[in-house]
Amino acid sequence: MSAIVIDTNVLLVADGQAEQMSPQCRAACVNRLEKVQSDEQVVLDRSWLILGEYGNRLDANRQPTPGSAFLKWLLQRKMMPQHVCFVTITAMNEEKTIFTEFPSDAVLLEDFDPADRKFVAVANAHGEKPPILQSADCKWLGWESRLASHGIRLEVLCRDELESIRIRKTT
Repeated sequence: MSAIVIDTNVLLVADGQAEQMSPQCRAACVNRLEKVQSDEQVVLDRSWLILGEYGNRLDANRQPTPGSAFLKWLLQRKMMPQHVCFVTITAMNEEKTIFTEFPSDAVLLEDFDPADRKFVAVANAHGEKPPILQSADCKWLGWESRLASHGIRLEVLCRDELESIRIRKTT
């Protein structure tokens, strides 16, 4: 069973909460989350930073939408190792935005969104360095090659859309 780290925006796109993304991208996110549920293991941090972010952006107890249903599924299976794996990440500051497990890379530390560093730290802390699933944040595309140089891979859903958004933002 392969492992995966999932950025919050995948759940938000699946829920239709990312207006910049197309209906096709939303469907791709819904389908990908379904595949995770049947075939993969979600990697999370023991300090619950990722689950906490999911919970702050989605409500697992409301009328089910794809993202909130995925969160509920995850919470119900958090102690089942076939579905969820927890890794330890060590925060080096009170804000929990700098982690020992984040690659020692001055360029990445300078440019990387502090709120997204936990996903990289979690992927890096796992023995297999699972990919980070991404769908709506074009900043990740700019970090992709630098992350790859540290063995951290991205699985980008809706890549063409993100590339277009990135181009529009930089011109």
